[in-house]
Amino acid sequence: MTPKLMLDTNICIYLMKNQLPDVEERFQDFFVGEIVISAITLAELEFGVSLKGKEFEKRNRLALSSLLEDILVAPFDHQAARSYGPLRAIYKDRTRDALDKLIASHAASLGVILVTNNENDFMNFPGLKVENWVKKI
Repeated sequence: MTPKLMLDTNICIYLMKNQLPDVEERFQDFFVGEIVISAITLAELEFGVSLKGKEFEKRNRLALSSLLEDILVAPFDHQAARSYGPLRAIYKDRTRDALDKLIASHAASLGVILVTNNENDFMNFPGLKVENWVKKI
């Protein structure tokens, strides 16, 4: 199945913690394979799970495993890497959001919509479509 959407890290966290029913409901509108996360997002989530300490790690690891049952991880491949170069060159002075640039270039290379609650972090990236499932319309 061809992916249609890529979830940013913060949306994955909402799903893992069941914080927002609206996000969960939107997620349910798609079939397995239509929603992916970037391998970069998985790396961020793994970091977050490891960062919380032993007390929360088991629970968070189970939540991440559960999330990955329904969401495929898209490998950051040569096409995504090639998309990153021009995007990074446009915003070379913005160094704080290096991982966001990788995720943005990955989503743009796949031609999918990036779902995020951090729209400002992804504004003005060429070829990138963004949706916010958290913001009320």
